[in-house]
Amino acid sequence: MRKILSSLTDGRGFDIGLVAFPLGFLFLMSGLPLLYNVLMSFQEVDMFSLGTLFRPFVGLKNYVALFSQRETWPIFANTAIFVAASIAGQFLIGFGLALFFWTNFPGASWLRGLFLVSWVMPGLVVGAIWNWILSGDFGVLNFFLREAGLISQNIFWRSDPHYSLWAVIIANIWLGTSFNMILLSVGLSGIPKDLYEAAELDGANVWQRFWTITLPMMRSTIGAIVSLGLIFTLQQFDLFAAITAGGPNNSSNVAQYWAWDLSFKQYDFARGATISVIMIIFVMLASLVYVRSTRQEIRG
Repeated sequence: MRKILSSLTDGRGFDIGLVAFPLGFLFLMSGLPLLYNVLMSFQEVDMFSLGTLFRPFVGLKNYVALFSQRETWPIFANTAIFVAASIAGQFLIGFGLALFFWTNFPGASWLRGLFLVSWVMPGLVVGAIWNWILSGDFGVLNFFLREAGLISQNIFWRSDPHYSLWAVIIANIWLGTSFNMILLSVGLSGIPKDLYEAAELDGANVWQRFWTITLPMMRSTIGAIVSLGLIFTLQQFDLFAAITAGGPNNSSNVAQYWAWDLSFKQYDFARGATISVIMIIFVMLASLVYVRSTRQEIRG
């Protein structure tokens, strides 16, 4: 007991205590539910056995049944398209805005702050706003496209199977662009100005400075942003619930929404847990890339 008390006073035990309490909280609030979800994917679960821990063990039966379903691969393909298009759109537009505000013109800080409105808004509110914008009858997007001569008749974004997934992608790009812009702006501000001045004296033009200085110096930041974008995009649920509800005919359904639908609407908890475990694997891979990117950034 005396050693324990002395360790708390000499600083080492105190540091361990500071780390132990948050880790214990994370294990109770996140670790145990995660382990329970993994366990449930290997069990036979129904409404009557949901409240018990020990249920019939079925091995990989839930995984085999999941990949045997006709709609599995189209939904996973939708998920891949949603993630790739969302990350690409958010990154490209966010990088463009970060470079634009990097010029530091008068009022740039105030205008940059306005772009954060989309990020702080709840997903359901964003979904409701884009419901109005994407409306086939009176939507603002159709109005501008008609006025620009790009379309001759209205597009029913939410109910047309060819456009429903892209309706959610557009809303998600708008939602996450400001987050990418802020992180990329921070990365740009960390690049020494001397490098650009030296390259300009050597005769390098704007594009040469961008490809030889900006992108290489932003490599770790870009890796972290893409990893976080993958994690946040795989967690996106609100926009699907508010805009398309996975329809029509699963044309806009993705893995995260399908897991919820199987678990809480069809009461197939085991198969919903199976989808969640598959998504956890991808999130863990993205987390490893993120940790590796930030570690390189710290080492400089």
